[in-house]
Amino acid sequence: MQNLNYNFPQYNFSVIGNGMSKKTAQIVILQPNEGRHYSMGNLSSVFKADDVETNGKYSISEWWLEPYTKGPGIHSHENEDDVFYVLEGIMSIFINGEWVEAPKGAFVLAPGGVPHDFENRSAARAGVLNFSIPGNFEKNMPAIVNWFNYNPQND
Repeated sequence: MQNLNYNFPQYNFSVIGNGMSKKTAQIVILQPNEGRHYSMGNLSSVFKADDVETNGKYSISEWWLEPYTKGPGIHSHENEDDVFYVLEGIMSIFINGEWVEAPKGAFVLAPGGVPHDFENRSAARAGVLNFSIPGNFEKNMPAIVNWFNYNPQND
């Protein structure tokens, strides 16, 4: 059986021996600061890819916190792994029952069901690249933005 890979402007298809094709994900090319933006006061997110672009397999977003900004609070996602890679500054991340200082380049994996949180306790802006696996996380953003509007996290 021969496998052939074809790249089209919007989709990546793999043709498998029997000629059947399967959509795997959209091709996404974004320049810095591009994506779908959500503002939550001193905290913001930029979604790079989610359900539509990844066929529901994962969600990729940036989360930016201004100095001395709390995050969403300690929480867990029962069936979703959360991966954090620090892009800038020092992010304080709660995992395994304790707060860990994660500088630029640090990596933290919060498996499904594990309580976690993130906040910026420093005097400089901090950001993380977040992978949520599986995807479809962005559908929650309108409710999350609404929650932050009623519960500002700048103290």
